[in-house]
Amino acid sequence: MATDGVKIIDGDLARDTYNGVMDLYDSDASIETIKKEIPFQKEDLGSDTDFYHEIFVTSYALAFWEIGELSEDIKEEVKRVIDLKAGVQVWIEECGELEGKKRQKELDRFWKKINQPNQKVRKRKKYRQITNLYFQPDDLLTFKLSDNNFYAVVCAKVTQYRGQCTYDLVATTYKGKNKPTEEDLLDCCITGRRIGSGYDPDTTLAFQPYVNEIWDYYKRDTNFFFGLPYHLVTHKDIINFKDKFEKVGKVKIKESFKKDGGYGYESSFEDFERIFSDLDKHMKAFGEGQYPVRLLCEI
Repeated sequence: MATDGVKIIDGDLARDTYNGVMDLYDSDASIETIKKEIPFQKEDLGSDTDFYHEIFVTSYALAFWEIGELSEDIKEEVKRVIDLKAGVQVWIEECGELEGKKRQKELDRFWKKINQPNQKVRKRKKYRQITNLYFQPDDLLTFKLSDNNFYAVVCAKVTQYRGQCTYDLVATTYKGKNKPTEEDLLDCCITGRRIGSGYDPDTTLAFQPYVNEIWDYYKRDTNFFFGLPYHLVTHKDIINFKDKFEKVGKVKIKESFKKDGGYGYESSFEDFERIFSDLDKHMKAFGEGQYPVRLLCEI
């Protein structure tokens, strides 16, 4: 178990809970539908259930208070978990008395806040979808660096979330004096990362179909998830250097292998110069490996 920040919305569970409610709310789902899709009684929180339950309950309650739908049963459970002090105790044990006191103050402020009427109920938001995309999923893109060599990335997917659009690029090991073709890529690799699994191999395989093919390739380990390290470029940023990239084909990475294995935002073409001028160094620094295109892609 690891603590995040002491605020109500800190850490993956809190953000996932809060954003899950808000995403449905902004999609015009009714309150009944939201409660059905994200039940208040959260299950499968793993070990240290009281600690994680506190995080779930408080982030859930904050979302419903902000949209003006906080019910008495939710408030009662918030009061119960605050009085239980399970989270405060964990902060004390892992981070010290000072952090425990900070968490307690945050909970006290939160309890006072949700016991007052929300005078500014959050309105449902409408996020604009980008339709004039510069690149599409599975596009094979090439670019030339100052060493006069061509390099290649695959636009594995395009993500639009809460008004932001990103081109989710993954690196390939192609390097040559000529522009790559789809056939050239068949003898190259794509960067990837092993992600530890706390499940038995059968369960891991059920969560990520065909990952056993990567286990067989890797040989030294037969139970891990596979993820792609993404180089994210926002639609807004890529406007300034989109002409540096040229589409030269299509390369479709298998859907089950598109799991997030880390990401970084690249805001300029200089970022690509820095990364690809010494890709081996970058991969070593971020714990990435090379996996054959023939293994990861639909050929």
